[in-house]
Amino acid sequence: MFDKAYSPRDLNHESMRILMTSTLLLLIFVSSYAQRPRDYGIEIGIFKPGKENAITDVPGVKVGHTTLVEGENIRTGVTAIIPHDKDVFQWKCPAGIYLGNGFGKLAGYSQVEELGNIETPIVLTNTLSVATGMNALISYTLDKPGNEDVRSVNAVVGETNDGGLNDIRGRHVKEEHVLAALQNAEGGVVAEGNVGAGTGTRCFGFKGGIGTSSRKLPKDLGGYTVGVLVQTNFGGILEINGVQIAKELGNYPFKNAIESADGSCMMVVITDAPVSDRNLKRMAKRAMLGLAKTGGVASNGSGDYVIALSNAEQTLIPYQSENTTASSTFLRNDDMTPLFVATIEATEEAIINSLFAAKTMVGRDGNTVEELPVGKVLEIMKKYGRVD
Repeated sequence: MFDKAYSPRDLNHESMRILMTSTLLLLIFVSSYAQRPRDYGIEIGIFKPGKENAITDVPGVKVGHTTLVEGENIRTGVTAIIPHDKDVFQWKCPAGIYLGNGFGKLAGYSQVEELGNIETPIVLTNTLSVATGMNALISYTLDKPGNEDVRSVNAVVGETNDGGLNDIRGRHVKEEHVLAALQNAEGGVVAEGNVGAGTGTRCFGFKGGIGTSSRKLPKDLGGYTVGVLVQTNFGGILEINGVQIAKELGNYPFKNAIESADGSCMMVVITDAPVSDRNLKRMAKRAMLGLAKTGGVASNGSGDYVIALSNAEQTLIPYQSENTTASSTFLRNDDMTPLFVATIEATEEAIINSLFAAKTMVGRDGNTVEELPVGKVLEIMKKYGRVD
């Protein structure tokens, strides 16, 4: 997994030991992929997913994880999303960010808001490791050939707080772990659940984690793909496809669902549709509707952020150009609605996928977060005629 060259800088023996240990743990935890809701007949929405039902169905997108599960108290990690095959700094993506609830630490927000583009991959990790993620992304960017004269990098790093299961004050995520996630990033199947930035998270009172999904629009609506990846660490009153799962399980608002609803959800939306930064922000807003459809409430203490970007070739923004003007062809406002629907559906399913994939975890001080009782959930879904 670490046999691909990352940069001109050599990793030392201790760094390599850390990385190989993380890799072994990752392989142990994801050696077999859990069945997903669609495997049980739970189909969310009207549009069909892409081949892998993942953010990587958007051509050029890659995802990498570094998972840290060490001793009794370390349960954390890093997830990296690379939006296209080129140097992201040299070929920036139009982007928009929406704050559903701003109790969080999203590095790089203001420049994206101001300029409407993103110039690094996106890194997700835990709350107290945002600075480490920024340092790593800066190193990653400065080391790229052609960036020798770069003196400013807007690193985009999001987080959720995994301090319930993880010794977050120990700040165990190091720059090497972030670089490893970037180095490992690849297309195809994306590991979900207790991996990467989702290693120590919880969602709706159950074990949360990384989840992903996609939607492929039919040809008469443009044939575009929308992919979503989430880091779930929030609360509320769980629903699946309109069925009130939390209420059926006896885990409803007056039994701690609202009292313990604080947390966060990071949502990354990528499309190959030629969408402007303004309309990407509109897409980002719709991801919050997907979160709401799962029962998320964006509570007072929750950091709910959506980063949306386009990697369509004609929308990429060159770092340097001899021209003083720029022109791009973007979708009209009137043609955005199918992408809005695709974003809502993929976000909703990505969140539910994270729950189905996550497994019970014991962490810091013996704290335990149980996995979603999938068997009981399926019985409830059958009760309401949502699965056979």
